[in-house]
Amino acid sequence: MKPSSFTSRVLILFASIFLVYANVFAQNKTNAIDWDHPISISKTTATLQLVENPMVRPSSPIHKQVFAALKELGANYVRYVPWFPYPKMAVAELKKPEGDKTFWDFTYLDSTMQAFMEATEGHPVVINFSTTPAWMWKTDSVVAYPADPYQTCWDYNQGTQLRDTTIKQLADYYVRVFSWYSKGGFYDELGKFHKSNHFYKIPYWEVLNEADFEHSISPAYYTKIYDAIVSRLKKISPETKFVGLALAMTSNPAYFEYFLNPKNHQPGVPLEGISYHHYSSPSFEGQPLDFYQYTFFEKADAFLDKVRYIEEIRKRLAPNTFTMINELGVILRSPEVSGPIDYDYWNLAGAMYAHLFLELTKLGIDGVGESQLVGYPTQFPDVTMINWENGKPNARYWVLKLLKDNFGPGDKLINTSPNIRGIENLGFITKDGEKKILLINKKNEEVKVQLPPEAKEAWLTYVDVSTRENPPVKEQLTSTEIHLRPFSVAVIKFNK
Repeated sequence: MKPSSFTSRVLILFASIFLVYANVFAQNKTNAIDWDHPISISKTTATLQLVENPMVRPSSPIHKQVFAALKELGANYVRYVPWFPYPKMAVAELKKPEGDKTFWDFTYLDSTMQAFMEATEGHPVVINFSTTPAWMWKTDSVVAYPADPYQTCWDYNQGTQLRDTTIKQLADYYVRVFSWYSKGGFYDELGKFHKSNHFYKIPYWEVLNEADFEHSISPAYYTKIYDAIVSRLKKISPETKFVGLALAMTSNPAYFEYFLNPKNHQPGVPLEGISYHHYSSPSFEGQPLDFYQYTFFEKADAFLDKVRYIEEIRKRLAPNTFTMINELGVILRSPEVSGPIDYDYWNLAGAMYAHLFLELTKLGIDGVGESQLVGYPTQFPDVTMINWENGKPNARYWVLKLLKDNFGPGDKLINTSPNIRGIENLGFITKDGEKKILLINKKNEEVKVQLPPEAKEAWLTYVDVSTRENPPVKEQLTSTEIHLRPFSVAVIKFNK
């Protein structure tokens, strides 16, 4: 046999094998679904966080649209965080009392808090005035901050030890801030009453934010601070539940081992909830969008392994403590670096959040929060859910709304078909008895999916690269075969 003829036969053979396997994988058939045998019951709520910054302020050109979008979403457990890059919008007492003067000022804090509480009325919220007054910390010199409230100050959080070793001064600060918003006012350090007329219900209060980063606080010292604050706040608001840790990183199990051990807390201090965060990121600067589909999901899956480990610690030490993973997103670059962002990126980031929501639902996580409602150049533009130029929600927002509107605590989880060619799926029987499937295309390509026969005339609702800044599209199926565009997040609702 001539070499050329042999080579041709081998190529034909391999081509035939390839076509057989390609045909098998391209079908992506979903097997018959066993609706009668749920694998677990969901505890999970899809939600988000709002971070205070100039683009959400009353003076912002998109202010009304931002809070209209938040109200329309109607999510429970939305997390609100006045944050340190803008000290005047985050700290109520920027200067230490002097003689017969105190320097309490809620001018900037009040307006966004009011807009937030009005937009989330009727829904439980998580409040975190995370930034502590810099003058309370041991520093080499006085920490300066901009006179302009809208100018960033990334080095405001200085010091790793409080000046007051008893932590009473910091606890007093939070008692006054909490009282300002829930009790109508407070008495300051000199005994003068400051009236607010705020009587907000605060069902959840989170203690500090990313203490492992923002002041490099050790697990033991954070626990001591947490106890000092919570023991005081619990006395004035027994019904409020408290959330601890809010860690930036999950690589150090010592935080969870120490904080979740009741023996390390003062008697009577509750261990009600914990929280922590995850952001995927490119593997290198300039990595193209087509590579993100692998990098982002691989990093998300590595994070999920850490969640499983943390859950084992929690179940062992504090099984009744709930978990909120309340910052999930993608960070492309440092917050102050801007540049063009591909429209498809928002769909990819939305699909990654949907993937985490699905997997964290399986793991029994209580709150799954997408970060954040509004970012913009100088304030993590790649993490936004609202277009900072026109105020329209992007695909990340619409994916969250799709999940929030269709799935929640009390739903039964149903096994469907395995994940093939990047299509992830899970069945749900909602607490209202509706049968649904969540489908996520994790690939930057269109994929054909063959649904079970019962899906004929079902309803398909989806967010994908064709919907952009528009609400999810809803259509009735005329066939059991559907085509999912790149980074599509879709819900199949079966007819009863």
